[in-house]
Amino acid sequence: MEGDKRCVIIGGADIKNYEYIRSQFRGDDYVIFCDSGLKHLEGLRVSPGLIVGDFDSHEDPHLDVETIVLPCEKDDTDTVFAAKEAVKRGFSDFLLIGVVGARLDHTLGNVYILFYLDSLGKKGRIIDDYSEMEIVSDAPVSIGGQYPFFSLLNVTGCARGITVTGAKYPLTDAEISCEYQYGISNEVLPGKEAVVCVKKGKLLLIKVRA
Repeated sequence: MEGDKRCVIIGGADIKNYEYIRSQFRGDDYVIFCDSGLKHLEGLRVSPGLIVGDFDSHEDPHLDVETIVLPCEKDDTDTVFAAKEAVKRGFSDFLLIGVVGARLDHTLGNVYILFYLDSLGKKGRIIDDYSEMEIVSDAPVSIGGQYPFFSLLNVTGCARGITVTGAKYPLTDAEISCEYQYGISNEVLPGKEAVVCVKKGKLLLIKVRA
C-alpha cells in the first residue's frame, strides 16, 4: 500500500512556470506521466514511476519505466485512468498538474477528478500557473494570506451550511446552488487566515496565487 506517499499525475496542458511547479514536488513523490504530459519531462526534471496513455498525442518514449498502453477508444481519459490506477495502488494523497488548459472539456473532466477522489475519502489538489484547486466537503479548509483571491464554486448540486470566516465577504450558514455562483473573488482579510466549512454538499475552492 502507498497510502503515506503522494501520487503526482502530470497531464499535457501547458505549463509556463516550471520553477514554481517544481517547488511543489516532494522527494518521495510517485509520479505518473499521462501521454502528452511527457512533454514536461525536461521542464519538470522528475522521473516517472509510471507512464500511461494511448499515445495519440505523444509518441511512446519506450523508457525503462512501467508503461500502460491504453486503447484510443475508451471511456476514461488518460488522466482519469491514471487516477483510478493510483487509487487501486493504494495512494490517498494526490497532486495533479498540467491538467488545466485550453481544452475546456478536458479541464472540466480533470477538475471532477477531485470530486471522484473526495468521494473515496482521498485528498486531491490541482495546481497550475495561477491557482490551486481543492474540494471543501466534510472538513474545514484554511486559506492563507498568500492568496489574494479565492472563489467557492458549487458544481455538484446545492451546498448548504456554508461558513466563511476571516474573509472580506464572510458567510454564516449560507447556501450556494449551481444556478447562482456568488462565491467568486473573495479576499482573505489582512493578517488573517480564512476558513471555509460546509455542512452539506461540496464546494470547489479555487485559490488564486499572488
